[in-house]
Amino acid sequence: MGQVLTLKKGHPCGANRWEVVRLGADIGIKCLGCGRRVLMQRSDLARRVKSVDIDAGAG
Repeated sequence: MGQVLTLKKGHPCGANRWEVVRLGADIGIKCLGCGRRVLMQRSDLARRVKSVDIDAGAG
């Protein structure tokens, strides 16, 4: 948790960076542009991730 992901497609708010906020069968991510939270299945998220940028909890 706390990792920041860049997804292949942008969110309608214009951002494409998301923070991981929940792990489990579904993964919860929060848009860093508008704060919207989304639950996605692991397999769907794995296909949509472009890169893992930073660990937000490391600082």
